[in-house]
Amino acid sequence: MRILTKARSLNARIYPKHLFYAPKWLVLGVNNICNLHCKMCDVGVDYNKSNFFQNLMGSRPLNMPEELIFRVMDDVSATFPSTRIGYAFTEPLIYPHLASSLAYAKKKNIFTSITTNALNLKRYADVLIEHGLNEVNISLDGPPDIHNYIRGHKSSFEKALEGIRYLLQHDVRPAISVYCVITEWNIGHLQEFLDYFENIPLQQIGFMQTNYTSAAVANVHNEIYGERYHATPSNMEEINLAAMDLDRLWSEMKEIKARRMPFPITFSPEVATREGLDVFYHHPEVLFGKRCNDVFSNLMIKSNGDVIPAHGRCYNLKVGNLHDNSLKEIWNSELLRRFRKDLDQAGGLLPACSRCCSGFGR
Repeated sequence: MRILTKARSLNARIYPKHLFYAPKWLVLGVNNICNLHCKMCDVGVDYNKSNFFQNLMGSRPLNMPEELIFRVMDDVSATFPSTRIGYAFTEPLIYPHLASSLAYAKKKNIFTSITTNALNLKRYADVLIEHGLNEVNISLDGPPDIHNYIRGHKSSFEKALEGIRYLLQHDVRPAISVYCVITEWNIGHLQEFLDYFENIPLQQIGFMQTNYTSAAVANVHNEIYGERYHATPSNMEEINLAAMDLDRLWSEMKEIKARRMPFPITFSPEVATREGLDVFYHHPEVLFGKRCNDVFSNLMIKSNGDVIPAHGRCYNLKVGNLHDNSLKEIWNSELLRRFRKDLDQAGGLLPACSRCCSGFGR
């Protein structure tokens, strides 16, 4: 495995214009609808001018047709059998073809993962177990009052925890991980959040620093790359970065890292100093990370079959459509090869990649 990983890395760095290995993940935009209203999300606050919003909500039909998702799985099985499929956008647990597509993936022996707000987790838990979902990644934003305020739903935390506990009653179940986006509203409450999971056998809890693109960074980016890879402000409508208590956050991060839990706790990105937090949140023009590896390992498929690089936070660059092209053709399509080459020539990241999770820690 280590030799294979090294070979992939060498291919991506030395000869990025053609990748001889399969994508690690296909990220599916199975629907263009969400059942919560998250304050740190362009979709949740209906900021429809951002790439992120358009990548998640801009395609039609509303739901990926069953025949299209089956075609994706046929293509994976025939061409890229090691590739994993992630149901990620916008909210998979309200996708009408969830059960049938998971059953089809299981039949094809494809690894499947779901990223969800878990509002409907209890309702669909038996479906996930029956059809062999491999892992579920649950997005939560703090203890109940904080999370429910951020998500705009009075009992969303309680419903998610109910679903987690129900899954844990079963010996055969998907692996469960929880991820928490750090915002101005939950700083100072992260330790209390951990308390709710102290005796729950999770795979991990990951704390994610806010992903965002400021208008100033987007403007600088567009002066150089706007014609090919247009950037937009993102996740800035209701977030006030100046309101984040970074001293308190730094103190809490140190306490969390020293805490003993029955599962790993990670931060993305790993910020080594208090000064690093200031750079991350107050100087977005400084690149935080070295290289986007996701463009060399992932593809995202929208509900209409359009394919873009990596995932929803990437540029709205159509590199193919599965109604016209196979996954193998798209994986090394001309537009995607050029994008990888441009990233490589820029040193690994473009200016508007500065606060995208794909570049953290690389």
